[in-house]
Amino acid sequence: MSATATAEGSAPPLLLTPRRIWIIFSALIAGMLLSSLDQTIVSTAMPTIVGKLGGVENQAWITTAYLLATTIVMPIYGKFGDVLGRRTLFLAAIGIFTVASLACSLATSFWPFVVFRAIQGLGGGGLMILSQAIIADIVPANERGKYMGPLGGIFGLSAVAGPLLGGFFVDHLSWEWCFYINVPVGIAAFAISYVALTLPGHRATKKIDVAGVVLLSLATTCMIFFTDFGGKPDHGWTSPLTLAFGVGLVAAVAGFIVAERRAEDPIIPLSLFRNRVFVSNTAIGFMLGLGMFSAIAFVPTFLQMSSGTSAAVSGLLMLPMMAGLMLTAIGSGLAITRTGRYRIYPAVGAAVVIAAMLWMTTLAASTPIWVICTMLFVFGLGLGLIMQVIVLVVQNSVAPAMVGVATSTNNYFREVGASLGVAVFGTIFTTRLSDALRSAFAGAGADPSTAQSSAASLDPATLNQLPDQLRTLIVSAYADSLAPVFWYLIPFLVVAFLLALTVKEIPLSTQSGLVARGEAVGGEEAARLEAEQRAARTGAPAASGPSGTDREETPLRS
Repeated sequence: MSATATAEGSAPPLLLTPRRIWIIFSALIAGMLLSSLDQTIVSTAMPTIVGKLGGVENQAWITTAYLLATTIVMPIYGKFGDVLGRRTLFLAAIGIFTVASLACSLATSFWPFVVFRAIQGLGGGGLMILSQAIIADIVPANERGKYMGPLGGIFGLSAVAGPLLGGFFVDHLSWEWCFYINVPVGIAAFAISYVALTLPGHRATKKIDVAGVVLLSLATTCMIFFTDFGGKPDHGWTSPLTLAFGVGLVAAVAGFIVAERRAEDPIIPLSLFRNRVFVSNTAIGFMLGLGMFSAIAFVPTFLQMSSGTSAAVSGLLMLPMMAGLMLTAIGSGLAITRTGRYRIYPAVGAAVVIAAMLWMTTLAASTPIWVICTMLFVFGLGLGLIMQVIVLVVQNSVAPAMVGVATSTNNYFREVGASLGVAVFGTIFTTRLSDALRSAFAGAGADPSTAQSSAASLDPATLNQLPDQLRTLIVSAYADSLAPVFWYLIPFLVVAFLLALTVKEIPLSTQSGLVARGEAVGGEEAARLEAEQRAARTGAPAASGPSGTDREETPLRS
């Protein structure tokens, strides 16, 4: 198999008329709705899930397993998409995600559930990377900002629907429905993508970098286990198991670098790291991942347990963050399309996120709900100025043939940061929490073994049935365990801010990836060719026009 690809057959070039672009975009929206809806539902239901499956002390693994799997497959999807085409991979990602969702709903114990979440991540990573790469394929960088609006709308819709559905399922049905819901959504997304996602395919002409794939996967896995076991009291950073994973990490990274230098077509070309724009924006993503995902992963737990709210209410309390994110993501996207300038947005966004994180260190069980909502809104404002902008900048800084691998590598390092952050800071949170919960139960008169088991199976419903004095102790335990963790995240966000100040601004490309690679025709030329094709089919004179948005198109699938 190859790493460099050639277009299949001698099929006519894809005509990227506005109508076709929006049809393809609808397929991407369907896929992104699937993955984003899942995340908001699960975050709301997590305290109930870990309580029912008996995994309070290991709840960080629900998020870590998903992020680990997502992180491992990102470069694979990115490179294989560049080599073989993205349509089949996108359909496969939807299928994997949907089947794994069904398996999650059928899990009866904690660790099998974690395994199925990891399999979900194998599909989720593809949905995220391929969506971003396909946008770069069909829309020029100087127009791509306006497409951030609909994408932001999907995240906003998920932010509304996910918490509401998750809270409703937990409070009135069961947590399993948080995964049942993915099955019909996944089937619909697959059907829409099968029909609408018309993209050219390729044949491979160079050998796939199997060694690079294996070594990168090993390095990522060793890194996550090293940080997870190192942060646990029963292992620690000097335990033989932790050190073994550390040695494995160093060996895998060294082997990966050697393999990439020798590979005919490397999974992550080392030449990317000579691109200053790519390096600075990828580093910003890494630091943002460390701080952002760590905060987001445990805030719903804080809202449910520390503030005493129900699952549905805690989900709704996350909406201000998504509202802030949508506002600045849409606004910055439109502004970039209009002006072509983007350098200021990551720096301003990082500064806003730092301010919000400083404010969140004051969280306590007595913090008014409206104050928490305002904190989250400000946090979202900052995120919306960074997340999609740095991807656009990275895509614009590389050759069209490397859009997929550059997009996936940028996302890979952001997810590495997220995995590290959730593992390390999640361990700090859960370790502090477990100790505090055991002390709370022991202080209420429970013997040590009973205190241990009670802490491991605690969920919001159980909490509401406890005596007022014990419930107060538990609520304080959650507040005292989480709020100080935000202090550990701030230094990484400060580094992201400093890096954002160094971002170099280069002109945005006026050609989409497919057009630049000669695989598609865009603009007025696409409209003219489409009119000629229609005239040839109907026998009518070809009509000229600038858009071609009202004409039929012949699907071109791979």
